[in-house]
Amino acid sequence: MILARFLGPRIFILVAVILAAAILVPMANLWLPASHPLHVPSYAVPLFGKYVCYALLALALDLVWGYVGILSLGHGAFFALGGYAMGMYLMRQIGSRGVYGDPVLPDFMVFLNWQELPWYWYGFDQFWFAALMVVLAPGILAFVFGYFAFRSRVTGVYLSIITQAMTYALLLAFFRNDMGFGGNNGLTDFKELLGFSLQADTTRAGLFAASCIALAVAVVIVGWITRSRLGKLMVAVRDAESRTRFIGWRPEHVKLFAFTVSAVMAGIAGALYVPQVGIINPGEFAPVNSIEIVVWAAVGGRGTLIGPVIGALLVNFGKSTFTAIAPEFWLFVLGSLFVFVTLFLPRGIVGTIDHGWNAWRARRGDADREKGEAVDDAPVPAPGPAE
Repeated sequence: MILARFLGPRIFILVAVILAAAILVPMANLWLPASHPLHVPSYAVPLFGKYVCYALLALALDLVWGYVGILSLGHGAFFALGGYAMGMYLMRQIGSRGVYGDPVLPDFMVFLNWQELPWYWYGFDQFWFAALMVVLAPGILAFVFGYFAFRSRVTGVYLSIITQAMTYALLLAFFRNDMGFGGNNGLTDFKELLGFSLQADTTRAGLFAASCIALAVAVVIVGWITRSRLGKLMVAVRDAESRTRFIGWRPEHVKLFAFTVSAVMAGIAGALYVPQVGIINPGEFAPVNSIEIVVWAAVGGRGTLIGPVIGALLVNFGKSTFTAIAPEFWLFVLGSLFVFVTLFLPRGIVGTIDHGWNAWRARRGDADREKGEAVDDAPVPAPGPAE
């Protein structure tokens, strides 16, 4: 109840639903027989896990776009960096079980005639080091990029353009075979994680549960940040940056904090995504992926926390459905959805519902006040004759 009072009932319910899914979906997959109507098939567990990772990614974007006003078109880069850090660890775990049987070099390095492991691959045979890189790689990039961008007071569409340029530059770099990240094929053919086979149903269920727990923790952290004094300052920077600077605050510091935290969250989402889908390649850096993240947040409702989570789940479920039925029309559907939301639901699904609910409560309050004033202004009847 303390958590519900601190975060608000809606965020508390969201966290409870996420944690319930972390328990119920693995149970429905592992314990219920295939003939049971509530059984979750094994192929659906990593698919649902992918949706949860996307929801965490959308929440990360909402922190900077919805509350600080930074429209980042490069969050796919942070997601991909976290994914590559986890993929490098998974590649080192293959060992001599690869196609070429080399205990140290991954298969693609043997194929490209690499003679020794690059220095930046050292340490990725340890999970703790890989987990540290999942946080540091996107976090340091966001901090350095944000420091120079915000210090130079780059804002608006110009900031969006350079974030997209950043992810496109990384796309071109990771496509090169001499970078040592697998080139256009990327990293794949993973075998195990922490000694557990990635093909086992129990491992897939565990990864799904871990993704849900990470999302729930992220919702609590972002909820705490946005409801604190720092969160109010973030909104002030979003709505009136010049006035915030005039009264003595440093908006660039607020932006840098939010941007770095958001990048770390995106990197964690990428790290959880890779072992569930089984591959990471430079395509994850594609600018269109970062634009899709914006669509998820816009559809759900930015600045609401719960909205981007719902938007990511709905859009990606629709993507899975449409790409199975008519894959050639999916991009048209996605573009039409974004145009529709922009024109008719500018606040998104959750934002529109909130606006309608608040408007209804305001009208009801006005009606109650008018009724009370009418009662107060009514003439008092004269007393009857004394008996």
